[in-house]
Amino acid sequence: MKPTVFATDRQALTRRSTLLGACGLLALGAAPRALAATPTDAGVWPVDSQVPGGVARLSLGPAASRPRAYAGEVPLLVLGDPIEWTALVGIPLAAEPGEAHVTVQFDDSAVRRMAYTVAPKRYAEQSLKVEPKSVDLSPEDLARFERERDHQQAVMATFSEPLPTALRMAVPAPGRRSSSFGLRRVFNGQARSPHSGMDIAAPTGTPVLAPLPGRVIDTGDYFFNGRTVWLDHGGGLLSMLCHLSAIDAKTGDGLNTGERIGAVGATGRVTGPHLHWSVMLNRAMVDPALFLAG
Repeated sequence: MKPTVFATDRQALTRRSTLLGACGLLALGAAPRALAATPTDAGVWPVDSQVPGGVARLSLGPAASRPRAYAGEVPLLVLGDPIEWTALVGIPLAAEPGEAHVTVQFDDSAVRRMAYTVAPKRYAEQSLKVEPKSVDLSPEDLARFERERDHQQAVMATFSEPLPTALRMAVPAPGRRSSSFGLRRVFNGQARSPHSGMDIAAPTGTPVLAPLPGRVIDTGDYFFNGRTVWLDHGGGLLSMLCHLSAIDAKTGDGLNTGERIGAVGATGRVTGPHLHWSVMLNRAMVDPALFLAG
């Protein structure tokens, strides 16, 4: 069975009719497996990459209705159709290599535990010099950071419908990719959390565009991230765009791919103007490059 391609023009109706009658029986007996996207799998996004910070594409097989899948208590994005459903699992950067699990339920059947393997990956290290006050926070700045962290954790928990109909993203701004996802960041000699997004170097004022259709669910001017916009693409898939010089969208706005969000800037903790773009799936920051065509 080929990897699922989420498109409206799929298999012929006659094939659907043949398989749908057997879906209820096949669902429980279908062996779960990972769907590995290769260069020949044109049109399949995100690319399967079962490493910390990657995305696991797990085949759930056929079923008459959409199965429900969870990583712990966090709901997963499940796409496809009755011929084949696929669970997309965002793997946290902090995930330990080895066996991991999700749970799946078909209709009213028993919950099934499904295993997959997280392979090790070593990311590069980057040393940066920033203003000391951005690393050793004053009590006032620390209190502000903690308030903003709590607020954004609530934003990150968003899981909404409708679910996305396509997952190939557009790069939100032109420019050189100046810092890749997963870099181990060292600020002024002090190790900090790995880089949780893609940095795109561009002049201040460069337009920032929606990478995928979505709804603006948060905007703000945050201590580390500067001027920021969160986009909800549906099903626990979110984009965060940071360090903006201007925000041209407001909470509640619905945007199509390519519509303007704001402009590149140098707000927050930065060494120069650029766009920081993070993609979150089931509350895990994952590599945005997995959603791009190349």
